[in-house]
Amino acid sequence: MWTVPNIITVVRVLLIPVFVFVYFLDWKWAHQAGAFIFWFAAITDWFDGYLARKLNQTSAFGAFLDPVADKLIVAAALLLITHSYETPWITVPAILLMSREIYISALREWMGQQGKQDLVKVSFIGKSKTMAQMLALIGLLSEMEYFMGIQIYWVSLGYILLYFAAILSFWSMLVYTKAAWDDQKNVESFHQ
Repeated sequence: MWTVPNIITVVRVLLIPVFVFVYFLDWKWAHQAGAFIFWFAAITDWFDGYLARKLNQTSAFGAFLDPVADKLIVAAALLLITHSYETPWITVPAILLMSREIYISALREWMGQQGKQDLVKVSFIGKSKTMAQMLALIGLLSEMEYFMGIQIYWVSLGYILLYFAAILSFWSMLVYTKAAWDDQKNVESFHQ
């Protein structure tokens, strides 16, 4: 159970309270430091998956914990940006993204109980959504539109990518739902 990839995943979970605590520090660079911790956690997500495959250390525990760790840190980041920006332009896509994560987790659990988890496994659309969402959150958490007087557009890019992630999120939700729906229709017609 305590493989290198699983230890990295546990570290990612343990970084969540650190990330939130640092973000709320009364310090000039607190939000940028929080964004850095979030970025580091996002990198460890890629790294633990790579190591699990490379070292042949995949496990049922890792398969369970990895997506849970991802959803927890993303939910924390979404809550932080809704708190920081206090605008429906951030809150609405954040709610859509969190709602989709809960829905897809429940759908995967349900399909897994039927032994059909492959019908709703992570797709290219889902991976693209995750990448856009992570980059959006880093930009928005950092609150850096300027760096040393030079406009770097991180917040603007964060807004754009947040909406792109929300659109991909909704699209992937429809794709996964259709796959599950079609399977259930086939099962019902088979039993009739």
